[in-house]
Amino acid sequence: KGRLGRSFQSPEGGLYLSALWQDCPAGQLLTVTPLAAVAVCRAVESLCDTDCGIKWPNDILVKGRKMVGILTELNGSAEKVNYIIMGIGVNTGITAEDLPKDLQPIVTSFAREGVRVSRLALLETLLKEIEGLYQTVCRDGFAPILAEWRALSCMLGQDVTVTSIDKTFSGKAVDIDENGNLLVATPEGVEVVMAGDIHVRPA
Repeated sequence: KGRLGRSFQSPEGGLYLSALWQDCPAGQLLTVTPLAAVAVCRAVESLCDTDCGIKWPNDILVKGRKMVGILTELNGSAEKVNYIIMGIGVNTGITAEDLPKDLQPIVTSFAREGVRVSRLALLETLLKEIEGLYQTVCRDGFAPILAEWRALSCMLGQDVTVTSIDKTFSGKAVDIDENGNLLVATPEGVEVVMAGDIHVRPA
């Protein structure tokens, strides 16, 4: 499934996994989605020899098309986090014919990029990257992950339209703050976006 109860197309020919993160300190909750996104970019780039971009907060794009979706879900309360499920779906062998027509122009895969990849090798590489980044957070905090997340962002500097629960507005995506929120400069001031749908406006 996708965010906000939406569907996530997962035809045969993809790598779909859920990683369980138990005993996550409350102070590290904000790192989970950025950590997963950076880990996925590292893994994809190492096997696909191409550059990835992160579409805030949880889509991984290759050449402007979505290759990976990430969804993190929490079980717990304000007092205690029981566990976090980090769901990751990677398009590996999917072809254009496997996708609905409306998704063909905006979705890609290793196969559509002309790369044959072992799902087992991809899984192994991805889990190693997640583990390594988790150790980085434990040792050095969130700052190194945030810096790499910013560097990989394909949103910063773009004119965007944001649709949140209670309003829609447009502006320029200018930064990601220390909590992972997207900062959007509008004529009325800077909006702090904690959640919402982000669309890049055509030039």
